[in-house]
Amino acid sequence: MDTTPSKSPTAKKTKFGIVGGLGAIGGADLLLKIVKSTPARGDQDQLDISFEQRPFDDNGAVADESYNPNHRKFYVYNTLKEMERRGCEAALLPCFVSHSFLREVAPELELTILSLVDAARDKLDRDHAEARKIGVLTSSFVRKAKLFDELGAERTIVYPDDALQAEAVMPAIYGPDGLKAGRLSSRAVDLITAACQNLAEKGAEAIILGSTEIPVLFDALATRVDIPLLDVNLAYAEYAVAYAGARPSPPFKIGVVGGVGPAATVDFVDKVVKRTSAARDQDHIKMVVEQNPQIPDRTANLIGDGDDPTIPLYSTCKRLEADGADAIAIPCNTAHAYVARIQKHLTAPIVNMLTETVAHIRAAHPDVQRVGLLATNGTVESGVYQEIIEDAGLTLITPDAPMQAQVMEAIYGETGVKAGFTEGQCRDDLAAVIAHIRDKGAEAAILGCTELPLIAPEAGEDMPILLDPTDILARKCVALAQGEAARGV
Repeated sequence: MDTTPSKSPTAKKTKFGIVGGLGAIGGADLLLKIVKSTPARGDQDQLDISFEQRPFDDNGAVADESYNPNHRKFYVYNTLKEMERRGCEAALLPCFVSHSFLREVAPELELTILSLVDAARDKLDRDHAEARKIGVLTSSFVRKAKLFDELGAERTIVYPDDALQAEAVMPAIYGPDGLKAGRLSSRAVDLITAACQNLAEKGAEAIILGSTEIPVLFDALATRVDIPLLDVNLAYAEYAVAYAGARPSPPFKIGVVGGVGPAATVDFVDKVVKRTSAARDQDHIKMVVEQNPQIPDRTANLIGDGDDPTIPLYSTCKRLEADGADAIAIPCNTAHAYVARIQKHLTAPIVNMLTETVAHIRAAHPDVQRVGLLATNGTVESGVYQEIIEDAGLTLITPDAPMQAQVMEAIYGETGVKAGFTEGQCRDDLAAVIAHIRDKGAEAAILGCTELPLIAPEAGEDMPILLDPTDILARKCVALAQGEAARGV
């Protein structure tokens, strides 16, 4: 049975959120243009996008000079905060009115809000660098807010005459037959064309379609207007694609399924820290631990009628994924009997402690052929180690029944390690079992319950090689994390 995850840990894509409810047509147009702008060989190469089309009720308000955006501020903040909770790392806000107050909202959020104005400036710099007089078609509110002054002091911004602004631009966007109402009519094209011609007469060398609804008319307008038009939705789409490609991935994060058992979790985290080559705090590996000791006992389920821990294990892994884990470690040997069934439903790969342990034997101890297993009855009887060991061409040795009972007593007994004991009878019991499997011919012994390394005797010449799967798992996680960091992903 191959329980190796099919997916290798890789840098995750930036997850984007698009606030679509502030302009249904503009938001949908932006989403389409992001898909078209992404260099993709298939669906799997597209950006990871959460599109939030939550209708915004502004009580029929029009973004004229007297518009009060306070209601919009709460809507934008709440929507972005919800996206943040869903794991979005960057957001697109296809609404110039909302960009007028982002300096108030952005500091209260952890996600990055990509600037529409920056996207327009970037598009101008790339496609119309020689243009110095820029015409802008936008709402009267945005015009009054002087948002487009941010395009740079070297550029002069011109707007349509006041009469055309009131009688052409605003009705084309906000009128009963306008774009906000979903009317892609010839009248809207006529009104916007008139405003563009006015800007051309004022000497505009390029025109920014500065409302995210107007670009849906781009093809019709381009046949009527003789100077270059800048599609802000396309500019925003290209800006997002470039951001996704250039943005460094966050530090590699290990997710730890904790509480199975609690002391083993602490031991694993301690070993990750100790195995990490670090000169300062910031060199250590990011970890998130979901300490869930309520996960049902794995051994009780595998050999008796105990509750099935599959869903609790899976749910814990999903929480780790939601918290940004790039790979998941489960410092519990017995829990690996459930890995195959839950891995197919996860995105983050589970670093399989059992396969890593056997791989370590073959790499570090190539002369070893006979391997002892000291583990819970559930791990032994599930056969998860047996199949991996035999697939590697090794011989598995397990304790005889009375000595296996002694292993269980060392783990689960009243003075066992799960009860908090690390000295005395539990240690003596384990030492006796190690001597027993040595006498059966074991050249190495896997301490196949993550609590057993806490009570393992000191190594000696007359003992088999003691293998600590927790330490091997910690080493593998460190190698994964530091390998990703070295590649700069």
